[in-house]
Amino acid sequence: MAGRPVGTDPDTADRPTGTDPDTAGRPVGTDPDTAAWPGGVDPATALMPGQAAPAPVPALPASAALGAVPAQSRRAAVRRALGRRTAGDRAPAAGADLTVVVLAPTDPMTRGQLRRMADLAREEGYRVRWEEARGGTTAPFHTIGGLAGVLRRAGRIVMGDPFSRYVQLLLTITRAKDLVVVDDGTATMEFVAQLARGERLVRWHRKGGRPGARDLLFAPVSSSARRRLTPSARRRVEVFSSMPVSEIPDGVTVTANDFAWTRARFGPPAVTAGADMVGTSLVETGVVDGERYLEAVRTLAKAHGATRYFAHRREHPDKLRRLAAETGLEIVRPELPLELIARRGPVGRTILSFPSTVVHTLPLALAGTGVRVAVCDIDPAWLTDTASPRAQGFLSGVTGTARDVHRLAAVSPA
Repeated sequence: MAGRPVGTDPDTADRPTGTDPDTAGRPVGTDPDTAAWPGGVDPATALMPGQAAPAPVPALPASAALGAVPAQSRRAAVRRALGRRTAGDRAPAAGADLTVVVLAPTDPMTRGQLRRMADLAREEGYRVRWEEARGGTTAPFHTIGGLAGVLRRAGRIVMGDPFSRYVQLLLTITRAKDLVVVDDGTATMEFVAQLARGERLVRWHRKGGRPGARDLLFAPVSSSARRRLTPSARRRVEVFSSMPVSEIPDGVTVTANDFAWTRARFGPPAVTAGADMVGTSLVETGVVDGERYLEAVRTLAKAHGATRYFAHRREHPDKLRRLAAETGLEIVRPELPLELIARRGPVGRTILSFPSTVVHTLPLALAGTGVRVAVCDIDPAWLTDTASPRAQGFLSGVTGTARDVHRLAAVSPA
């Protein structure tokens, strides 16, 4: 993230992980920007009753997060990850006045990943503002009031999730002439297309439904944010992403993220003979039926010999307990973005996934390792009655535009 204050949503810190079909992972009918998981689930004890959660991938203790970075110090690696130059670089430090603002989420796994990334930023001397923006009735007023001054003074704003109502609200405050959307999530594809067509900004899995009362109330703010994200003679708009985009609006600059830094600074990973599976929160978003998903995971794991399941940070603990009990898969809850986890290894020779961000990002991060990414399409029969009319087409597009992946036929659970 470059520039000054960041009106970023928590789905994007240093990602590799932005918003994707999985990102809004909440039960149907809840607001993706404000809803919390019930019960205040502790991610460290959320899996099997009476048992400790399965350990994450090796080499993930907090004290060794970047311990395997080759040919440079941990501190220098973090500096490069965050866009700063080391002493040996020719140019002066870029973005030295960067302020990273984290609009803290409520779900514990996302909070955990963001805490780790925030710690890395602080170690390099960057200012990090951790805002409990969803911490109660008065929290939004404290957050917005505290950020108003720096937002007005900022010349550049870098944001992670233009669909976030919080980010849209903060955009109405800023006078920045340079706006950058940094997102390696599949929602980037939808954002750019909606901007080109002049449509209201709405997450793909909610598109097609009737706007609720909250949508109507927030409509003026959303419209204002869309106008600010439209390039003009006075405002530059850039999208930095690894995702393929079409219908690029006039004046929008699209810059490709090819994960060159990730490949250079992590790994290469040890590659095992087996297969790993990447989870999705399509069940939590109300797009895919839970029973169908369970059967699909079981069938894929058996067919390909998968032994580990890398859970999406918003998959519900109850679902993960069932997956562990009924499929025998080891459930891994990564505390860093999956692209870094996979690059550090060990990782299976085959990575199985449903349509999501990783079918685009993992081939880039794992280029040259011999690891194959295989994607299984979503069978229309798995969709719920409440799924958006656009769901099947959007998910098929996610798969169809992915490069360097092996496409699997949709499994047909008995």
